[in-house]
Amino acid sequence: MFSKILIANRGEIACRVIRSAKAMGIKTVAVFSEADKDALHVELADEAVHIGPAPAADSYLVADKIIAACRQTGAQAVHPGYGFLSERAAFAAALKEAGITFIGPNPRAIEAMGDKITSKKFAADAGVSTVPGNMGLIETPEDAVRIAAEIGFPVMIKASAGGGGKGMRIAWSEEEAAEGFSRAKSEAASSFGDDRIFIEKFIENPRHIEIQVLGDKHGNVIYLGERECSIQRRNQKVIEEAPSPLLDEETRRKMGEQAVALAKAVDYDSAGTVEFVAGQDKSFYFLEMNTRLQVEHPVTELITGVDLVEQMIRVAAGEKLEISQEDVKLNGWAVESRIYAEDPFRKFLPSIGRLTRYRPPQEGTFGDVIIRNDTGVVEGSEITMFYDPMIAKLVTHAPTRDQAIEAMSSALDEFLVDGIQHNVPFLASLMKHERWRSGELSTSFIADEYPDGFAVTEVDEKARNVLASVALSMHLIERERLDHLPGRLRPHSGHTRPHWVVKVDGTPVPVELHDGLPATPIHMDVSVGADGDVRTVRSQWAPGDLIWRGRYGNEDISVQVRPVLNGYRLDWAGYSAVLQVLPPRVAELDALMPEKVAPDTSKLLLCPMPGLVVSINVAEGQKVEAGDQLAIVEAMKMENVLRAERDCVVSAIKAAPGDSLAVDAVIMEFE
Repeated sequence: MFSKILIANRGEIACRVIRSAKAMGIKTVAVFSEADKDALHVELADEAVHIGPAPAADSYLVADKIIAACRQTGAQAVHPGYGFLSERAAFAAALKEAGITFIGPNPRAIEAMGDKITSKKFAADAGVSTVPGNMGLIETPEDAVRIAAEIGFPVMIKASAGGGGKGMRIAWSEEEAAEGFSRAKSEAASSFGDDRIFIEKFIENPRHIEIQVLGDKHGNVIYLGERECSIQRRNQKVIEEAPSPLLDEETRRKMGEQAVALAKAVDYDSAGTVEFVAGQDKSFYFLEMNTRLQVEHPVTELITGVDLVEQMIRVAAGEKLEISQEDVKLNGWAVESRIYAEDPFRKFLPSIGRLTRYRPPQEGTFGDVIIRNDTGVVEGSEITMFYDPMIAKLVTHAPTRDQAIEAMSSALDEFLVDGIQHNVPFLASLMKHERWRSGELSTSFIADEYPDGFAVTEVDEKARNVLASVALSMHLIERERLDHLPGRLRPHSGHTRPHWVVKVDGTPVPVELHDGLPATPIHMDVSVGADGDVRTVRSQWAPGDLIWRGRYGNEDISVQVRPVLNGYRLDWAGYSAVLQVLPPRVAELDALMPEKVAPDTSKLLLCPMPGLVVSINVAEGQKVEAGDQLAIVEAMKMENVLRAERDCVVSAIKAAPGDSLAVDAVIMEFE
């Protein structure tokens, strides 16, 4: 066994590998760019080596710097994590030549399976079901249009070396095929240094299901069940679960056996994933093989009890698998939510900044529920524009799917993040979605259910009652505390008024206090609105707490609390509202106050996220029509095309290619 390994990665996966290595008694070496000098993985490792400036192309993607760091520290092996150099056969070969072990599959397997074109040929030869498509490399947009028409729209345009949704476009027409080819080729060159593109038929209403395989250097290969990854946005996974609600035992066995057959065909000898596109009728086709550890590996670990990182290290050291196929048992259900630094209310555009608050839910085992949070940040960490926007993976495990979803919903309600925009409100809302809960999934789920993007969930009657009751409980506790501060000239009389008005996002809601004393812990009976339904509210909340934990009726809930002027902003179950607690007379006077009107920005093109201007596609004085391409902005390795929302004339251009812009920076003005 190795005594020291180097992790050629960053963020949460570097921290994850360090955790398993330490449990095995192995010392760890971190590498870091200039942007990551204060990162968590640097702090957790036994040693750390600086490898260059912030851009990945100048640091994490430079194989020579990784090898030099190994020689400097005496690391005997390298774990590549995912992304970066993890699927570069040349990197694995260079390590071998330098006498360093690659904790991953052999170079031949990486080369055969890591390339999507070659992998499909191997899959066909191994008897694995494959999607119709053109496996030849495509050179020009005109070739892309011709080939797409021959296959039949819709088609998927994909980077041969791609992954994580980068270099991937769906085209429904010849125009989209030409533009999608150009964008996919550009993204592929930027993200992977490999701009080869191929096209295949896009299966409508599909599901994304993948099989986890594990092999050793002695010819043994097993599969560890499946993961359903159908909840995606822009081809990037958002929610994963294991097992899949679609599969039965027979289909699971067939997919697993095909995955093992493919792995054995290339002498696969590490952890890897064979991805399938599945129809709602349980038909399935080979999509690609990822010759690395997947982002979503924790759900498999929780239902099988197998530490995949540990197994990768043991296999790389030459050990035989101690697990046979008969030993693999799937227990319970696991759900993973990816916490991204992005703004769900602005079409999920990337967000950067410092985490002024970062307080995930408590990890551990709570009865039948396990809560796990794989992360690479702490409070105070900075999210930059240079790398992937994922900041954490929240995972829950329970005996059944419904219980795992409920546990996830509660955990998301307690996941506190400030300083950047993030997708926790979207994830919390999705956990309540009836179609998600029913298991009727497809890769178009988000596009189908959120066609106009995600907006703040309108507060329904139940949410209004819950939030109004919570707000009143906090208000009474704070009043009680203030009324009994030493030195008060006129302390409160001791009588609490029964009638209140709680403004919920500006709408006044009458609340009646039936019984209870404003103290901590609070125990009160309230009715909200005109329905007269009385609920008991209990909580240990104290002023300053950022999470209100307690009971509303018979339900345990957690509500995030953020103070605002004369009130609170409360977030719960995907709902977010600003609440003010007022005596009835004050509420009458408050209704007379004028409302502030937002400024008109309809004649401006604002940068929707912090990013780099790739191109400006119009000139001053030019007439443009709705839908015309105005500019391209790159952020976190994704190119975002900004289009005109209406017919207009460009009156001024305020940015140029190469400019680094902040969110809402003015790019151009219109007449």
